[in-house]
Amino acid sequence: MSNRCIYSLSTQFPWNFFPNSIDIEEDRVTFTFHQFLASQSHSVDIKDIANVFIESSLFSATLQVVSHTYIKNDIKIEYLNRKKAEKARRIIEGLRTFAEHNINTSNYGVDELITKIEEFHIKHSVS
Repeated sequence: MSNRCIYSLSTQFPWNFFPNSIDIEEDRVTFTFHQFLASQSHSVDIKDIANVFIESSLFSATLQVVSHTYIKNDIKIEYLNRKKAEKARRIIEGLRTFAEHNINTSNYGVDELITKIEEFHIKHSVS
């Protein structure tokens, strides 16, 4: 698998002066936390993700990823756009499912891969 960026999102400005970000690639998710004159990144392999949670409020959402291998066991990023956070959750869950079933995603373009994940989500949320 390649390390193509599938989807990225950042925290919303009014609540966070130094926006944090989430970059979703085919085989990992990278969380970058920015502070004044510093930043810190954590990458979690898709296959090591145990669960993904969304906590929504009126204006924003928190995305939480629980890992099998990360020492603290979970990573949270707050103050995300609700719709973008939900899309990120669906993409991560879809990539987890593809990894569990050894489905090669490198044959798909990025837009086609996101479409396949969305179709999979709709199909399995109705069931």
